[in-house]
Amino acid sequence: MADSRLIDLIKPLVDDDGFFDTLIPNVRLMKCAKSLPRMPLMYRPGLTIIAQGQKIGYLGDREIHYNPGHFLVQSLPLPFECETFASLDRPLLGISIDIDFALLSELVSDSLDNPIEQSVPYCPMSSVPVSEDMEAALIRLIRALYDTRTAKIMGASRVREVIFEALQHTEANVLRELVVNQGQFSRIVQSVQKMNTFLDQEIRVEKLAEKANMSVSSFHYHFKNVTGSSPLQYLKQLRLLKAQMLLNQGVLSVGQIGFEVGYKSVHQFSRDYKRYFGSPPTKDKRREDAVI
Repeated sequence: MADSRLIDLIKPLVDDDGFFDTLIPNVRLMKCAKSLPRMPLMYRPGLTIIAQGQKIGYLGDREIHYNPGHFLVQSLPLPFECETFASLDRPLLGISIDIDFALLSELVSDSLDNPIEQSVPYCPMSSVPVSEDMEAALIRLIRALYDTRTAKIMGASRVREVIFEALQHTEANVLRELVVNQGQFSRIVQSVQKMNTFLDQEIRVEKLAEKANMSVSSFHYHFKNVTGSSPLQYLKQLRLLKAQMLLNQGVLSVGQIGFEVGYKSVHQFSRDYKRYFGSPPTKDKRREDAVI
C-alpha cells in the first residue's frame, strides 16, 4: 500500500518525468506520469524505493515486483527489462539512492561481529519489504531535501541511516558481499566491475575466468547464476545500453559511440542496436522513457 507521507513529500519536489539529482549526493528522485511497456534498462547499484505506482523487472527468468512498501536492492549494474505502471492522475513517484562503496564498507565492517544469516543464494537484484524503521529513515531523508542547510549538514547521515536499515534485511545481505570479498559471488562481482571499467576494450571470457580462478565452464555457470545471462550476452547488453545513454546526450556521432563502447565495426554496432532497441541508432533520440 502506498505511503501517503512519502508521496506528499516527493510530489512537490518533482515536476517533469525522469530522474532528478537532489541537494544530497547519490540521492535522486523519480517521476513517471504514464505506463511504459517492457523495455531494456540498467540501474546503478543502489536502492530504488517506489512511493506510488508499480514496476516489474525481468531478469533472466525472474520477475521482480517493486511496489509501494518494498524497495529494490541492486548490487550490480545489471541490464534487465522493466515495465512501468503509472498514470497522469497517479504518477509513479520514488527515490533512488546510489551505493557509496566507502560508506557501505564502513557499515559492513562495523557489523561483521553481528552478521545476518544467509539462507538463500545471493541475488544481485531483489524486492525487499520496507520496515517501519527504514520508512522513518526515508521520511527524514526526503524532508532534508527541503532545506539547503539541512541537506548539506545532515544529508550524508540521513543516507547512512537508510543504508543501515537496508542492511538489516536478509534479502539485502547481498550488499555485504560486495565488500566482504569472499566466494564465487564476489569473484563474479569483480568480473562485472572489470567489464564496466574496460567496456571500450577487447574483453575475453577466458581471461575473466582465469582472473576469477575458475574454469571457463564454471565461470559461465556462476556468471549466469548471478546476472541471469551469459558473459557475452551481458557484455553486449551493457555496451548497447551505454551507447543509448551516449546517444541521448547528443554529443558524439553514431560511429564515435560505437567505438566508445567497444565495437570495431559501425555496421555491426548499428545492427545489434536495432535488434536490441527496435530502431537504428541514427533514428533514436532522447526519450523520457529511456531514464525511468
